[in-house]
Amino acid sequence: MIDDFVSVDYTLIAIHSSLEDYRLAYFINRELEIRLQKCPKGISFKQKEHESTAYFSRYIFEDDDNDAAWNLIQNKNSIVSTQTTTISSLFSGEEHAGFTSVYFLPELKTVDYILKVENTETEDDDVINGLLAIKHIAIAYKIDHYKLKSKNNLIF
Repeated sequence: MIDDFVSVDYTLIAIHSSLEDYRLAYFINRELEIRLQKCPKGISFKQKEHESTAYFSRYIFEDDDNDAAWNLIQNKNSIVSTQTTTISSLFSGEEHAGFTSVYFLPELKTVDYILKVENTETEDDDVINGLLAIKHIAIAYKIDHYKLKSKNNLIF
């Protein structure tokens, strides 16, 4: 029945921080009084153009009391790509390994982390102000997820 369909309401917050993911999760837990924990599998995508898989770390807190979920997702990662040189020289045929940056949400290449908050009663401004209270976060702001082309990446 159509009436049984439940729409999941969520907020996306962009976070700019040079912290490692585990340290950022620690500070967010302390400031927002939540309990983000590392998800063992993370999120992976097959990269067609690089013929490899990109992995993004994910921290999750499922608040069963309030039926809410918090996800902290790494937005930028590097994958190793190898290239073979075909130039005839002393070093011909050598393979060179290079790193290519890949993004969880490619439209937001400057964003380091994404915080996805589902079904929470906490005001978005309160969450953003809490994040900005962490001295290691340069900036945090709400993302309009309706304008994202890669919003299907947020289904996990």
